[in-house]
Amino acid sequence: MSSTFLNHPGAAADKDILVPDAERRRALIGSAVGSTIEWYDYFLYGTMSSIIFAKQFFPSGNALMSQMMALATFALAFLIRPIGGVIFSHIGDRIGRKKTLAMTLSMMGVSTVLMGLLPNYAQIGMFAPLLLIGLRLMQGLALGGEWGGGVLLAVEYSPRHKRGFYGAVPQTGAVLGLALGNIITSLLSASMSEEVFLSWGWRIPFVGSIVLVMVGMWIRNAVGETPSFKKIQATRSSAPIPLKETLQHHWREVLIAIGAKAVETSTFFLYATFTVSYMMDHGFARSTILNIVLACALLAFPCMLFFGYLSDRIGRKNVFIGGSVAFLLWIFPYFWLLDQKSVWAAALAVGVGLGVIWASYGAMIGTLLAEAFPPAIRYTGMSLGYQIGAALVGGPMPLIATALIAYFSGSYVPVVIFLGACALVSIVAVGVAKDRSGLPLDD
Repeated sequence: MSSTFLNHPGAAADKDILVPDAERRRALIGSAVGSTIEWYDYFLYGTMSSIIFAKQFFPSGNALMSQMMALATFALAFLIRPIGGVIFSHIGDRIGRKKTLAMTLSMMGVSTVLMGLLPNYAQIGMFAPLLLIGLRLMQGLALGGEWGGGVLLAVEYSPRHKRGFYGAVPQTGAVLGLALGNIITSLLSASMSEEVFLSWGWRIPFVGSIVLVMVGMWIRNAVGETPSFKKIQATRSSAPIPLKETLQHHWREVLIAIGAKAVETSTFFLYATFTVSYMMDHGFARSTILNIVLACALLAFPCMLFFGYLSDRIGRKNVFIGGSVAFLLWIFPYFWLLDQKSVWAAALAVGVGLGVIWASYGAMIGTLLAEAFPPAIRYTGMSLGYQIGAALVGGPMPLIATALIAYFSGSYVPVVIFLGACALVSIVAVGVAKDRSGLPLDD
């Protein structure tokens, strides 16, 4: 075991070594499973917005306009996520992580199932898109509160010298949720005709998510409160109004979190959402695209665990900034490979981009933000920065990229410039942050 970050005066004060290993494993599993289910529900909408919703809920005489309206509703949920983050993180910092996660998982499950039961535009007219938007906002509120709690369930249970690895585990929920949605969608597409899938087959992944939610609730119910929150309860050190405390004394860390989120969220939705519609416009079959994204998402899983492990040896900042620089070097080749209209070239583009490069900083962001805030306002601080960053860049990314390509007559160069700017913002933000790798979490 490397001692790069272990030889410091505060090491002896790290009391979390007293937590039983079995309890740590339960927390880690509960964090991963719950996170995967939440992201599955959330990303399923993104996949269907590129395939189904434009035609069934936003029909118009212009296919591009219908597509952009569907992507706009995908982005809309990101605007509500900071509100969900504030509401549920307040509960999480005041009442507990566990109870908050039960609320968010239930809300996400209900809204997703109702989407699968929703009549389309041909059946109820304008009420269809309005109801769909309402349910999408519910998803945004739920995920706004879920992400921070899911990460803290792992990080606050982690041993000090494995915190990067533990923090990477709930982050894998993003790629596992994306992969699960693509697996189910691909199987349904292959097992039924195009007409049947467009008619009612697409509803099955939404309605079937209730089973996943019940499994997630059962697993998380076996996990107790985190050691950090137990310390807050024991010392009665909770903040009366966590949001006020965060904005008064930790606004710098919030700004850093927003900046760090820029590259992580913009590039994830480049690969997971925008690439689907971009490749369909370039003649790829839907099943081919879904299979490519699926395989690359599965590749990202072990890579994220590796980068989490690596960050415990060389530091979070080194891994995060290294991945961001690698993205800057890869973004032009990425679009060039997609434009070759070759399955293997597209697989290479998404495989390197999502499976390896995104995995480096995607694995880091949860632990990096958790380490930046004290325990009494940790849920609020990290959720606020993370969700504002996602609202500013992540949600609008597919819509912005689609509009740029349409305005510049099919050229992807403006999209490359936009994404490059996001990466530079994150490099600067993380560059000025303090690296607390290996230090006691609650010191």
